[in-house]
Amino acid sequence: MSVDVWALIALCAVTTVIIKSIGPVAFGGRALPPRAGAVIALLAPAVLAALVVVGIADHDGSIGLGEEAAGVAVGGAIALRGGSVLVCVLAAAVVTAVLRLVL
Repeated sequence: MSVDVWALIALCAVTTVIIKSIGPVAFGGRALPPRAGAVIALLAPAVLAALVVVGIADHDGSIGLGEEAAGVAVGGAIALRGGSVLVCVLAAAVVTAVLRLVL
């Protein structure tokens, strides 16, 4: 790999650390305002909905249920039953991988 690629990787890593440290540095030990907490609580469902849409949309814009949609469905079903996030993600990944292998 060239020096440019490693420089880009280093820049991305530094940028990620800076972005992730803004919150703790800005708020310290203080509690978040209630409005900010409500917005943050809504981020996970919004990201999940976006993943579902991306998973069922084909490259040409048509809707098609594929391996990714099945994985997301399994992960969502486990989440509805009270499973941990780690179990949901692992189950979704395994189902998606197995379906890609078989189909």
